Amino acid sequence: MRRPKRWLVAVLGVLALTLTTTVTDSVVAPRPAQALNNGVARTPPMGWNTWNTFGCNINETLIRQMADAIVNHGLRDLGYRYVVVDDCWFNPDRDAQGNLQAHPQRFPSGMKALGDYLHSRGLLFGIYQGPLDQTCAQYFDAFPGSTGSLGHEYQDARQFAAWGVDYLKYDWCSPTGTINDQVARFGIMRDALAATGRPIVYSINSNSIHEKTGPQRNWSDVANLWRTTEDITNAWNTGQSNGYPMGIQNIVNVNVPLAGYAAPGGFNDPDMLEVGNGGMTDTEMRSHFALWAIMAAPLMMGNDLRSASAATLAILRNQQLIAINQDSLGLQAVQVAGDGTRRILAKRLANGDVAVALFNQSNATTTISTTAAAIGKTGSSFTLRDAWTNATSTTTGAISASVPAHGTVVY
Repeated sequence: MRRPKRWLVAVLGVLALTLTTTVTDSVVAPRPAQALNNGVARTPPMGWNTWNTFGCNINETLIRQMADAIVNHGLRDLGYRYVVVDDCWFNPDRDAQGNLQAHPQRFPSGMKALGDYLHSRGLLFGIYQGPLDQTCAQYFDAFPGSTGSLGHEYQDARQFAAWGVDYLKYDWCSPTGTINDQVARFGIMRDALAATGRPIVYSINSNSIHEKTGPQRNWSDVANLWRTTEDITNAWNTGQSNGYPMGIQNIVNVNVPLAGYAAPGGFNDPDMLEVGNGGMTDTEMRSHFALWAIMAAPLMMGNDLRSASAATLAILRNQQLIAINQDSLGLQAVQVAGDGTRRILAKRLANGDVAVALFNQSNATTTISTTAAAIGKTGSSFTLRDAWTNATSTTTGAISASVPAHGTVVY
């Protein structure tokens, strides 16, 4: 759901490592998902979205400036390529033929011109719509009109393709409809996008205002990405199991058990990144990023990149964590141990390595331990590679850390 953000404090701890040697199939071997076979999102998409910082206050100058910042900060070359223009980009009225139009004051050059600019910078163009009669901003009376895609799916898909759109974020924003209704309605746009012949990443959110149907099924037959929770906010724990707004811990609780659904072409989406948006310490933001990386989540930045700090950029440009996220196997880390305080997640990688996160959910420092065997490794000597510093150490199999409360310890 697209609601105003609440800037609260988030707290999170994770230890991200990579173990290098041979690996058995005993670790993280979920049932392969039958992912949407449309040739895109073979790894989790990376990019930037307007909503978390700007909400409805967007225009073409802002988008172009953010695209330039993505390039100038070296983020494009690390994989952040999708620039997604969220809600409120459109004229509140369709034209006489029923076509969507760019907002005349916000995007006077038109959406094709914006897409052309993004493509000229080596980036990809994302856009937002809803499957019913209104977008979320319209539903909440934050923006006028009723220009959702209901009854216009094929027309809108053709329009998006003509504009050069590469990514569609499609947001259910109504309490109405069963999960079967949602599957059918989302499926219409899936087929409409396919009919255009243009490769377009299809990202859906079934949860807005609605019963939280995101975690109730494997949506990979419908979309490339599917939101598993309500909207993220900059908080550690909002007390929600899956309601607005969601803290980092709340989202992790929902998203971790769904690991078996992830595969090339289809990924669980725990919502956009809050890195750089204030409200968290550098340590907490590192933890947030590391967990999203190991959960094979889309890495969609949501901060103002024009004023991003060096610390924020250091997190977003972490090449080890990006490589873990973008691994070609497309697996989401599975939980190999957890006691409510300590959580151990492991993700098998294509080259035989395993990425492992030791995550302290408690309010006090605690020791978290596992072994190479427990995460599926065989052998008697292993290399631990620090995901933040790239430094290495050796172990005969023990993996252990004293992890501060909601903090991060990195080997």
